[in-house]
Amino acid sequence: MSQNNFPKLHNATWPGIVGKGPDSEPIISFDEMLQNTANAEVNGVKFDGVDIGLFDPHVDLDMNDDGVKKLADKVSSLGLEIGSVVAPIWGGPILGTKEDRVVYLDMLEKSCKLAKKLREIGVRPNGIVRIDTASSPEVWAKDPKGSQKIIVETLKEAAQIAEGYGEKLAAEGEICWGGMQSWKTMLETLESVNSPFLGFQADMAHTLLYTLGYNYPEHRMLPEGYDWKDKSVWKAALKEMTDALRPWTIDFHVAQNDATVFGSGSHDKTGRHCLADDPNGKLDIAEDAGYWLRDEKGELTKAFKHICWDGCMFPNQVMKEGSTWNNILAALISVREKHGWKE
Repeated sequence: MSQNNFPKLHNATWPGIVGKGPDSEPIISFDEMLQNTANAEVNGVKFDGVDIGLFDPHVDLDMNDDGVKKLADKVSSLGLEIGSVVAPIWGGPILGTKEDRVVYLDMLEKSCKLAKKLREIGVRPNGIVRIDTASSPEVWAKDPKGSQKIIVETLKEAAQIAEGYGEKLAAEGEICWGGMQSWKTMLETLESVNSPFLGFQADMAHTLLYTLGYNYPEHRMLPEGYDWKDKSVWKAALKEMTDALRPWTIDFHVAQNDATVFGSGSHDKTGRHCLADDPNGKLDIAEDAGYWLRDEKGELTKAFKHICWDGCMFPNQVMKEGSTWNNILAALISVREKHGWKE
């Protein structure tokens, strides 16, 4: 085993909430998600940290400084750091009313403020503030040009807010968000905002769905009925997509996908997050991660200091199994072995 210690290996805590709730399964507490992360170990290697969602019931976005300190102490007491955080901006869809956009930017500012405090305490050495448009592709499609104009104007304001707190925003590349539902609309959004304080969050499960054209068939890259036994077409599509989006990528989720969509609870259908060792998974996790982590010359970009596993909408029974987190940690280690470095 090599001695690479970067990128750091993180687990996400929000899968304890996302896709859970009254119409699905009970929410898994923040403490339990932390403990599951801290308990995992593969050949002496453990998770370095967690990426967290700044929303109830895991985190109170409006907590005072004492609350922030308690959060930092709770995480660090388990030998973990905090990386990227998710801003809870869904109460104010960008493609809603003017008042909605005020709510969106207010929630974003609160998130940047809390993220900065965690950084200043020392528990958060790196990471971004994750956002999306909080708006559906269906709403976006009613007026694509008008929708893009509103999204770009709002995200320019958002980027200025982030700059004021010394933070960077990463737009989640997920098919359920208007203006971000295909690799081309995502690229157009990033290029139009054109701010050093807004980048892209690539998730291997979600970006695989980009190549299949879900929610934007015109931007499909793989042919209908694609035979996954022939990897050459997939690799070519992956290269084209990553060459376009990699320069914007400042946050990265390792994941597996079986080329289907899935939703649970109140979450819209999106790229299915499969277990790392799912036999139906279409990704060669360690190899395909390299398309994001290395440039067109094969050199490491080192554009982010940690990578994170996002396993949303796994059944609770699966998430309570220690073997689940060990397998996920093993997948992250395989990525670092192949595309990591030492500092």
